[in-house]
Amino acid sequence: MERLTWKKLVGELILFYLPWLILGVIFGYLPWFLLIASWIQLGWHFHNQLKMSNWLWKDRSLTPPSGSGSWEPLFNGIYRLQQRNRRRRKELTTLIRRFRNGAESLPDAVVVFRSEGNIVWCNKLAQQLLGLRWPDDSGQPISNLLRSPDFVRYLSRQAFDTPLEITSPMNYDRTLELRIMRYTEGEYLMAVRDVSQLKQLEGMRRNFFANVSHELRTPMTVLQGYLEMAQDPEMLMGPMWDRAHGVMTEQLARMNALVEQLLTLSKIEAAPTIELEEMVDVPAMLDILEKEAMSLSSNKDQSFTFEVDNSLKVFGDNDQLRSAISNLVYNAVKHTPNDAAIHVRWYRSPTGPRLEVTDSGEGIEAQHIHRLTERFYRVDKARSRETGGSGLGLAIVKHALSHHDAHLEIESEIDKGSTFSFTLPSRLVVDIALPHTATNDH
Repeated sequence: MERLTWKKLVGELILFYLPWLILGVIFGYLPWFLLIASWIQLGWHFHNQLKMSNWLWKDRSLTPPSGSGSWEPLFNGIYRLQQRNRRRRKELTTLIRRFRNGAESLPDAVVVFRSEGNIVWCNKLAQQLLGLRWPDDSGQPISNLLRSPDFVRYLSRQAFDTPLEITSPMNYDRTLELRIMRYTEGEYLMAVRDVSQLKQLEGMRRNFFANVSHELRTPMTVLQGYLEMAQDPEMLMGPMWDRAHGVMTEQLARMNALVEQLLTLSKIEAAPTIELEEMVDVPAMLDILEKEAMSLSSNKDQSFTFEVDNSLKVFGDNDQLRSAISNLVYNAVKHTPNDAAIHVRWYRSPTGPRLEVTDSGEGIEAQHIHRLTERFYRVDKARSRETGGSGLGLAIVKHALSHHDAHLEIESEIDKGSTFSFTLPSRLVVDIALPHTATNDH
């Protein structure tokens, strides 16, 4: 379709007025004929204007109305412009949908807001982390919804080179990291990430190195002191040497035990997903641990009861399960008083093979229980040093059990005792016909 030009308009007017001009000359009423022609021309244009108005505002049909003369290219031109705008709107809608779908898939909360602070859009994670409501909060100033003073100052400074950390408005135990960047002209994009776990891991790392340094510093200081005394042979004569030798041996054993446990924990943590195909003879393992526990408790007068299903063997990692079970048994011996009763039970529960280590010790207060598996965490630090505890035993148990799809359960009551237990998945049971269950009481 050809576009409308001034030449076409002039030609159209000449063709329209020429017959009326000839009639006016022939009949002698030229002004009247030209006036009538002008009224007809105005009426025709008025009619086409009404058709265009109805098409644009009332009909809104994709098909333009029929027209003739100079109006036909106008109708078709507007129609083509509408088609182009519809395509662009469709492309823009698709682009926005893709952006929003992509933003919903991100691990971060995303908020788009204008330079004056009014919210344009946010994803679902932003609603969970920041408590925003969409679309209710559309157009609301973001500083009215995130009332943290640090965030308000950060927003007002307009200096977004470094991220900001604030406390989550939905959970005060969580820490959020905010990054703001220019998005489009007059708009900003804010990405929010929950960094609570990273902060916790960083704190655990600092505590880990601080605790390792502290645990090694004490025995090293003792050894250094005695070595300095050894420079003067008279200082370590007679009974003094026996005492120094005993203390140095004890401190070396303590450092060696700490290093061994650190290596064990590191090995278990660094181990990839293990194939649980090795048959572990837990009853035989408990038989050995029973003898070792009685030897360890020789001067504490503790009583032991081992109730073991000798037919119950499992698939797993022998070293890791031995580390987990031995730490539970040794902890019961070390951290319970004289005359305490220790009961170890290995049996087939409805949910799978289960180990329970129960003692009649002093018990553990509730506020300590959820932290017992943290590295170097001790309920009573002074007492742990007396018993040689490093605070790594239950951390080893936790990670070893996690590789066997199990977790440590802790129940305790003050002045009555504690029970440490875990249940392995039923799929790890070795289906081999063995003699009937045996029970050993001591």
